[in-house]
Amino acid sequence: MTGPVRSVSQAFAILRLLGEAGALTLSDIGRSVSLSPSSCLNLLKTLVAEGAIERETAGKRYRLTAPWQAAEALRDSAGTRLVDRALPRMAAFAQATEAAVGLWKIVSRDRMQLAVRAESDAGMRLSLADDQRQPLGSGAAGRAIAAVQGVGEGELARRYAPVRWQADLPFETYVRQVHEAAARGYAIDQGYTHRGVWTVAAGTTGIAPGFCLSASVVAGSQSDTEIAALGAKLILLRDELILQAA
Repeated sequence: MTGPVRSVSQAFAILRLLGEAGALTLSDIGRSVSLSPSSCLNLLKTLVAEGAIERETAGKRYRLTAPWQAAEALRDSAGTRLVDRALPRMAAFAQATEAAVGLWKIVSRDRMQLAVRAESDAGMRLSLADDQRQPLGSGAAGRAIAAVQGVGEGELARRYAPVRWQADLPFETYVRQVHEAAARGYAIDQGYTHRGVWTVAAGTTGIAPGFCLSASVVAGSQSDTEIAALGAKLILLRDELILQAA
């Protein structure tokens, strides 16, 4: 008995990705589904010819055609389920840790967007702005995403360049922190992105188009040991949410 046809599986992965993320460029799609530019382009041309996707007249992005945008199976993707079901577990986590918790979604090769947020009812607490977008390289989330993607130094430099750091962060330090995040499973930002805020983050590429959980606390409110414990708990939460969305 033969197994699945790889090219067909990859084509459906592209359709699910576009159903989840909207219009994307060739490079965005290839990176998200782990395809080389040439292989990705061949699949995109085939899907265009079959009427499943179309290339925008202005720009270089691909999107689902209207009939495929209405397909229920594409909306019911693991990414959609992750976003839809995350809030209760994130709220419980925020309450237990007194942290502001965010679920970030990669929306392009340059940006991530806050998909869901939760916070505690502690007297002094942080809050995240709804639907905010950040450069893909920024914050603990940016380091965590880069770590799980295993991107090279050239791509790290591209992501690092547009970020407006609030504390001096040399590129060499940024690269080291990404490597540390890959080794421990979560990234840490101690006031570089936002003064007075410490954040830990754990990313995943297991669900398209890529997500990251972050937990932020007031700077100095937790010891290094407590920050490490927060990171370990965040990894567990990420894994629970992934299992729940599967």
